[in-house]
Amino acid sequence: MNANRELSRLSGWGNTAPSMCHVVDASGLDTIRAAIDESNARGVIARGLGRSYGAPAQNAGGTVLLMTDHGDSSIVLDHMTGLVTADARVSLERLMTELVPQGWFVPVTPGTRQVTVGGAIASDIHGKNHHVDGSFGDHVVKITLLTSEGDVRVLTPNESSSEFWATVGGMGLTGVILNATFKMIPITTSRMRVETSRAENLSALMAAMQDDRNYRYSVAWIDLVAKGTRMGRGVLTRGDHASLSDLKSVDESSALEFNPKTLLSAPPIFPTGMLNKWTVSAFNELWFRKAPARVHESIETIGAFFHPLDGVRQWNRLYGRSGFVQYQFVIPFGAEDTLEAIVQKLSAENCASFLAVLKYFGKANPGPLSFPMEGWTLALDVPAHGGRMAAVFAEVDELVLRAGGRHYLAKDAHIRPDAVVRGYPRLQEWCEVQQRMDPRRMWQSDLARRLRLTTG
Repeated sequence: MNANRELSRLSGWGNTAPSMCHVVDASGLDTIRAAIDESNARGVIARGLGRSYGAPAQNAGGTVLLMTDHGDSSIVLDHMTGLVTADARVSLERLMTELVPQGWFVPVTPGTRQVTVGGAIASDIHGKNHHVDGSFGDHVVKITLLTSEGDVRVLTPNESSSEFWATVGGMGLTGVILNATFKMIPITTSRMRVETSRAENLSALMAAMQDDRNYRYSVAWIDLVAKGTRMGRGVLTRGDHASLSDLKSVDESSALEFNPKTLLSAPPIFPTGMLNKWTVSAFNELWFRKAPARVHESIETIGAFFHPLDGVRQWNRLYGRSGFVQYQFVIPFGAEDTLEAIVQKLSAENCASFLAVLKYFGKANPGPLSFPMEGWTLALDVPAHGGRMAAVFAEVDELVLRAGGRHYLAKDAHIRPDAVVRGYPRLQEWCEVQQRMDPRRMWQSDLARRLRLTTG
């Protein structure tokens, strides 16, 4: 049923000029097909839970298919193989809520549970375990896709390899993902065995992370305000799923309990400019000192370890009415000097980011637009209320690209089309497959237009 709602688009660096699109509640295959038939020249794009930081699921002047789970989306698990077939509208939170108590965990999760299966594939999401398990697409064995011509196709990494891998990381531009089959991870408890330590500077932090191959999950918070000998200091958190023997005070009958909760709510009005170099510097100092100077072992819940921000409702309000911009890049191993130069530049600019995260990736998968590649990845956010950061990021772009790196399209609201050409050397290959899969040029988004992904 059509929901005659309008979705405003607020993207870029403080751009507040709204553009409207037609939003359709895509509750069934017939509804989706009808929306495609009734769409205009601006095309159609599917949208999950809207957690991408840029505009890959926005379509100004066109149609947006709202892929919302109304409780009617199916999840079917094969307990023998760990393979689950889930509707694309199913969120990772629902998967965890239903399957963790049965002893299964999602193969990959980003920093939020509020991601749909369709969005996880379209963005080829990565998590703290990429160096061990790869990205989400590495665990998918089948995708059911609706084409722009209204046909339903089943894609596998073997029989339809080019179309499958064009869809994994393809930002929704090859069709509407209807469902997918992927492998879950077996677990015996819903707790995490965690080690936390701190490093006094970037060099010490990266040296400590060289041992991460002994841990399934690893992530480092990094201070982008610290300078001098403290530049790039950070807090390193590593861990794995806890076994029953790791739990001292938990009864075996409750070892797999999973009950995610939102504990706090950000205030409805937060002054623009509240997050600045002084407040972030104070927060970073407190956060760094809070971490143990020596390695500390603890048991944490899945939510606390993977999704701390999910515990704060509407945490984005902390950035004020202007919001924030996320920026993430990866550079290959061997380019550590470039990473140090970037951190030095951000530090010199007093980069007001209290959510800067450093990880390292394992091998890339065959997806031409999949973001992860072997190397270091840094993700950060900055308030979008002006200042020099847009120009600073443009300078960082050049450093990243010269080093052979690239940017994450699911978080981008900034880079230019030439950065995609330089960062994704198989872009032309992807474009050829995408055009073959979408001869009607139906799949469009604000991101695709800005980066000229579907106009070649």
